[in-house]
Amino acid sequence: MTLPRVPGQRAIIDRRALAERIAALVEERGDTARAGVVEALRDALEQGRAELARRLSEKPSAGHEITAGHAFLTDQLLRVIHDHVTAHVYPAANRTSGERLAILAVGGYGRAEMAPHSDVDIAFITPTRRAPWCEQVIEAMLYLLWDLGLKVGHSSRTVADTMRHAKEDLTIRTALLEGRLVWGDHALYEELRQRFWAEVARGSERDFLTRKLAERSQRHKRMGDSRYVVEPNVKDGKGGLRDLQTLYWIGKYMHRVETASQLVDVGLFTKSEYRSFRRAEGFLLAVRCHMHVITGRAEDRLTFDLQREVAAAMNFAERPGKSAVERFMQYYFMQAKRVGTLTGIFLAHIDDEFARKTARSGFFAGWTQRPRKLKGYVVEAGRIRAPGEDWFADDPVRLIEIFRLAEAEGLEIHPQTLRQIDRDAKHIDAAVRDDPRANALFLDLLAGRNDPETALRWMNEAGVFGRFVPDFGRVNAQMQFDMYHHYTVDEHTIRAIGLLSQIERGLLENDHPRATREIGKVSSRRALYVAVLLHDIAKGRGGDHSVLGADIARTLGPRFGLGEKETELVAWLVLEHLLMSRTAQKRDLTDPKTIEDFVAEVRTLDRLRNLAILTAVDIRAVGPGVWNSWKGQLLGELYDAAAERLRLGHKEKGRAQRVAAKKDAVRALLGAQAGLVEEIGAKLGDAYWVAEPEDIIARNLVQYAEARRIEDRLSIHCEVDEERGATLVSVIAPDHPGLFYRMAGGIHLAGANIIDARIHTAASGYAIDNFLVQDQQAGPLCEDAQIDRLKKGIREALAGTGNLVPKLAARPLAHSRAKAFHVAPRVDFDNSASNRFTVIEVTARDRPALLNRLAHALYEANLIVHSAHITAYGESAADTFYVTDLTGGKVSAPERLAEIEARLLEAASDRRQEELEKS
Repeated sequence: MTLPRVPGQRAIIDRRALAERIAALVEERGDTARAGVVEALRDALEQGRAELARRLSEKPSAGHEITAGHAFLTDQLLRVIHDHVTAHVYPAANRTSGERLAILAVGGYGRAEMAPHSDVDIAFITPTRRAPWCEQVIEAMLYLLWDLGLKVGHSSRTVADTMRHAKEDLTIRTALLEGRLVWGDHALYEELRQRFWAEVARGSERDFLTRKLAERSQRHKRMGDSRYVVEPNVKDGKGGLRDLQTLYWIGKYMHRVETASQLVDVGLFTKSEYRSFRRAEGFLLAVRCHMHVITGRAEDRLTFDLQREVAAAMNFAERPGKSAVERFMQYYFMQAKRVGTLTGIFLAHIDDEFARKTARSGFFAGWTQRPRKLKGYVVEAGRIRAPGEDWFADDPVRLIEIFRLAEAEGLEIHPQTLRQIDRDAKHIDAAVRDDPRANALFLDLLAGRNDPETALRWMNEAGVFGRFVPDFGRVNAQMQFDMYHHYTVDEHTIRAIGLLSQIERGLLENDHPRATREIGKVSSRRALYVAVLLHDIAKGRGGDHSVLGADIARTLGPRFGLGEKETELVAWLVLEHLLMSRTAQKRDLTDPKTIEDFVAEVRTLDRLRNLAILTAVDIRAVGPGVWNSWKGQLLGELYDAAAERLRLGHKEKGRAQRVAAKKDAVRALLGAQAGLVEEIGAKLGDAYWVAEPEDIIARNLVQYAEARRIEDRLSIHCEVDEERGATLVSVIAPDHPGLFYRMAGGIHLAGANIIDARIHTAASGYAIDNFLVQDQQAGPLCEDAQIDRLKKGIREALAGTGNLVPKLAARPLAHSRAKAFHVAPRVDFDNSASNRFTVIEVTARDRPALLNRLAHALYEANLIVHSAHITAYGESAADTFYVTDLTGGKVSAPERLAEIEARLLEAASDRRQEELEKS
């Protein structure tokens, strides 16, 4: 392998001038010249890097040119260092045959793909072991490289040792594949190369392929197993540079090609596919170079803060509805998607090659399974293929049909046919999109009974999905620049469809029992599948994506073949797809008005069923860990309460009846202690009995009785609540102003996040406060040490020992990356959401002590908090408070609301956080 031609080489480094400068230093200073030599080398390195950085800023997408430039810079430095050491440090006039040295670039350096701060991977090859002169030269060269601050990965072996190690170690074998002679003994390098192909590679092709694919799968799992994660690893992530390199390694090992372009000659890529290969590779290399330049180090993870800077460096501009960073990341994911398509085609071809070789030898030589026909297609060995080259051009509706058949029959699509589909997708035009047969096939595929997710993903990667449904094409590879959504919009949507299919097939009954039970009762299963497809279809267009999406649904529904009622159901589901999660997570579900308002929007049981299922798959498809038992519990409570209203047309019981029924249920739970319901229950108003579930009331009453016997009259009880996926923290203490904000601060200092809080005051003057808290991984706090820390934190906060505010501000968030985002704080008041309370919702960037600061602001505004509901959306948080004034009434005066808003905005501001961190 030779280094690609790099333009303007002497502007990067002039090797002759550098060698002359070093020779002059040695002549002038003799044995004391080393410091000057290092300085000269460092100057050359810094000037070369500066020149390449300048070129990158002028040509921000020139990935191949810049990485080859850094490899050239390193080559020239190595050559100068070698010549200096062998001429001036360890000169040997009459070297023996054993005193020979070949310096090889391996790994990324060997490929001439070096980002500014990449490792320098070198193999020193010698004819014999322990030749003193060779060891001295290698050591001296390494010390000079280290003095330059380079991170050097090196090995020193004989040719025979190298062969032995390559047979045993896949990493060494892969590195040698890319070995390139930089300087030194050419005959030694040729011997190594010939022996590698003859002794190591020959006959081990299948083993190499199998192990490389296993290595790739393990790497993908480590990196999130999706090419659409929103903070991708450019080097090792799925769809990244390592995937392209793996294709080259396999192709080279199988066919002994020297360059990636020769993969076309051996039939593994078409010329068009190779151009795509180079385009994706060049873009990814450029992105990696920018990341190294911006951070000043070897950085491969494209984090949120880097995404903005790289987008700016690569001249991506803002467009209506899409920021510059979202456009940059959309292009990034389009390239990653292309890498995935190329990988699939390439590996399937390799698989075919092995299959043909196997068929020609061994016991089954000459025997093949007979292909069968399926609607004109050929099915062989579990794969469906087109019968001819013009199959799709003759009838482009077949571009939809083949995916429908693959899903229905459980087949894979032959790689040659995938290549045809990729080539012929351009034939999908308005006539095909309006064709009733094509739309019926698409709808059958979308609502397929087997595995629509996989077939739709193939369809998307082949470029057919976006052409057939152009609105879906607009969200293809589109990211949302936030920490909440883990995937691009198209990937999120396809995953949601897959989850819906799994629920329908009963595969997720443990996590979604209600959805599994109800999905068979929906009026139109295909309408539900279309709603899941379209729920985010209008993202990135500016405006409310739910409203715009509903308009798209009214157009696409009839095109897909849905009836008028089905289309209206889909449009309503798209319009209101956030209603149920918003209500469940941000509103008090024990407040009757919450259920009344929700039911007024939903209106029918069929809509409720559809909405509940859509909500579940939407939340779960956001990313790993986003769905949890607490969200499931909230949605279940809302569903059951709304279903009861819709079935009966009214509340099953009036307030007095509900309280009486609750008391009976609590008596049953308490058993021998049932008398506590009369003894203590009378001190607690109806609001408490309506608000709290029976199991929590039973615990509270026992704890209340205990609290009166405690000397300091403070009782803290912590108990893991598996059903709710959280730890219940109940605090009973004499009520006093500021109690809630102090408790919130103490809980956060103990390392817990509050997800729900209810605050009650008994007639006796005791406060009964119930918190549901989770750890940083959204699970319950279970360990004794965690529970002890919780209790200690609350006690110290209530005792007023130490200043809470600076301690809380100093505590880092689990996701400090939130600082990469600006979330403008916002305060909304709603006096119609509850008959008794004013509802205040504060949205702000999540940060330490946010809840404590907001609660403190409400305390200073002379408001009483009755319940709080906390929802995190990645970098932002939405905290909802049900409050009254000191007289127990709602807050409605405009000037009063303005005063409260100002206090809350101040508490939620970034500036306030910065002041607290400094103090």
